[in-house]
This record gives sequence, C-alpha cells and structure tokens, in this order.
Amino acid sequence: MGSKARIAKHILPIILQNREPDQWYVEPFVGGGNIIDKVKGNRIGSDSNKYVSSLLDYLSKGNLPEEISKEKYQSIKQFKDDYPDWLVGYAGICCSYSGKWFGGFAGEVDTKGGIRNYQKEALANIEKQSLGLVGATFKGDSYQELIIPPSSVIYCDIPYAGTTKYKDSFDHSDFWQWCREKGDQGHTVFISEYNAPDDFICVWQQEVKSSLSANGKVGGNKVSIERLFVHKSQVESDYESLY
Repeated sequence: MGSKARIAKHILPIILQNREPDQWYVEPFVGGGNIIDKVKGNRIGSDSNKYVSSLLDYLSKGNLPEEISKEKYQSIKQFKDDYPDWLVGYAGICCSYSGKWFGGFAGEVDTKGGIRNYQKEALANIEKQSLGLVGATFKGDSYQELIIPPSSVIYCDIPYAGTTKYKDSFDHSDFWQWCREKGDQGHTVFISEYNAPDDFICVWQQEVKSSLSANGKVGGNKVSIERLFVHKSQVESDYESLY
C-alpha cells in the first residue's frame, strides 16, 4: 500500500541531488521496492516484514515467482512456516487485494471493463521491476536495528499516521526522534508523510489520488497531499529552491 512509484520522478532528484558517487542509499522501509529500483550504486533496502525483504532479495538475484491458486494462497496464509519466506511475501503482498498484507486473494475478476487477472498483472510488473533490483542488498531488520553505513542518504517511506494499519504497529514519535539522531550522526534523512513535527521542513509536495488516504479509509479515489520532509538542521538553500 502507498506505493511511491507515481511520484518517484519528482522526489528522487531531490533525495539524490547531493549524493556522492560511492555514497550509500538506504531505505529502512523499502516495502515494494518502488523507489530503490530506480536508484543506482550502493543500495540497502530493509523491511521489518521478513517475507517482503526476502521476496525482494529473491527478485534481485534474477528469480521470478509463478502464478498461484486461491487454494495455495489460503494455505500459505494459514501455514507460513511451511513455505519459503519469499513465497509468503509474494502471496501476502502481490496476490492480495490492494497490496494489503493477506487482505484477500487478488485473482481473476469480472470488471466493468472486462475480465482482469490482477495476479498476472502483478507478475508482469514484477518482471519489469526485478531488473532494477539487481545489485541491491536487502535485509529484514527494523529501522532501529538496521546497520547504516556512515554518511548515508536515507529515505523513509513510513506507515502514514492515521491511515490503514500495516502488518505491525508503528510508533511515530519514536521514529521522528530516530530521524533527528540520524541527522546528528551525519546522515541525510528524507521522509515521506502527510504531516511532520514542527522541526521538520517540507521540501516538496503534490496532490495525488490514492486509495490510502489521510482520512484513514481505504477505497475510492481520495485526494491527499504527499509531502517530503527533512529536519530543519539539514535544510540547505538548494533543497528550499526546489519547493
């Protein structure tokens, strides 16, 4: 949920504009990998959902999953330990309605526009995306546990406050304090959210239509304002000029 694929072309030039050639790019909330797959060079992506990170690692090695049945989907959902982590990740995200973790099987559906197979569409997207994941390192650590190379560029696409719950609960106050600490350690930290504490500055914003809206509901086309934040201590004139 909340894929940043549509806004990647807008936010990546801001995030990467001062990145050095060998500097590490790190995503502690890599999710579906829709930003990191468009970044070159040294990259680390991590997600506390070990199944998602395992799937990305599987794809980064040139492997591709195959279509699964609704019966197998239900079996994977109920007996996760009986299946490889990457396959659980594939079923839980790519084969689920709106990408919500095991939120209902997404298969062949009779729509107003005709028959659609959402899983086949997901597989086609995965095949295209996988090339951009080659060479990246993927881990299953939480953002607090992740070991980040010195002076990294960090991009955080966190679970938005007030929206649909993700697999695990998320303490936003702890996260914003972590961002402050990482900035003090010499990292450059960017955060996608609708809103941020007063000591964080918005360096980009745009209205978008999304099923994951700031009103806390899922479904339909809700208009929200996507924003990219940095801590005020990191704001330089060249970031400000882009907003």
